[in-house]
Amino acid sequence: MAPPKSPRKGSLQYWPRKRARKILPSVNWSAITDSQPKLKGFICYKAGMASAFVKDESSDSMTKGKKIIIPVTIVECPPLKIFSVRFYKNGNVVKEVLNENLDKELKRKIKIPKQAKKVGEFSGDYDDAKVLCYSVVKKSGIKKTPDLSEIAIGGNLDDKIKFIKENLGKEISVLNIFNKGELVDFRGLTKGKGLQGPVKRFGITLKSHKSEKGVRRPGSLGPWHPARTTFYAPQAGQLGMFTRVSYNSKIVDIGKSDGKFKGIKNFGDIKTDYIIVAGSIQGPAKRQLLVTAPLRETKKTKKKNFELLELR
Repeated sequence: MAPPKSPRKGSLQYWPRKRARKILPSVNWSAITDSQPKLKGFICYKAGMASAFVKDESSDSMTKGKKIIIPVTIVECPPLKIFSVRFYKNGNVVKEVLNENLDKELKRKIKIPKQAKKVGEFSGDYDDAKVLCYSVVKKSGIKKTPDLSEIAIGGNLDDKIKFIKENLGKEISVLNIFNKGELVDFRGLTKGKGLQGPVKRFGITLKSHKSEKGVRRPGSLGPWHPARTTFYAPQAGQLGMFTRVSYNSKIVDIGKSDGKFKGIKNFGDIKTDYIIVAGSIQGPAKRQLLVTAPLRETKKTKKKNFELLELR
């Protein structure tokens, strides 16, 4: 009989395992290719999960034309407003133009400078332009303090400046950014689980019940020489609140709430726009997330097509 073998547990791609510094992560927008002059992402809030009664219209599917039940996640997307415009040259911010008409709730989040550059000052030699957006979350009833995030715009520089001038001071709806049947990515933090042991944290195997120095711990933290504990020895520590990306979620339905969703557990009512995606995404209820255009589409998920009939 061959000796039992077990590979090391826990990917070193995700290291160190500690809480993320901020709730909404930074995004490499240059890697997300989108030629249309619109926002590449949107700030949203996870409401919860449900079972959706749908009609499968996917090509080459074994259940094509049949009515099936799939798990879905409901996400609320209150409108966004532009806080400021950032102009880039050689990868650095060279000028930032602040929106003059800002909501009073922003004073709870950041210190607004008294002197700001005028809105019309868009002239100059720049490589790129991005917008710092904030969510009008008070309309959803979750909280009052808005969330801010820098979001890129698709198209060339002229298209970006045109989009900014058209939407500066106005509310931007998610209905103008994404459509039903598209693929999207979700970026945000996972559910926090606090201090956890190495079995739950790294998935190591439980030792024999006859073990003298504990069952839910590693058999050894390292050799005598070198006489030190290496950083990849599985030990207890923080679990959860990690930045993760959920790729290629299919939008099953998108629209205005109009009183459709009421009494969602740990969330309440959805009062603004919503997105329903197939499958699950990271985070607990009310977690703020960034929904973005897909980084890398896959053929398998792209050809899936569902017609929503009923939520259960």
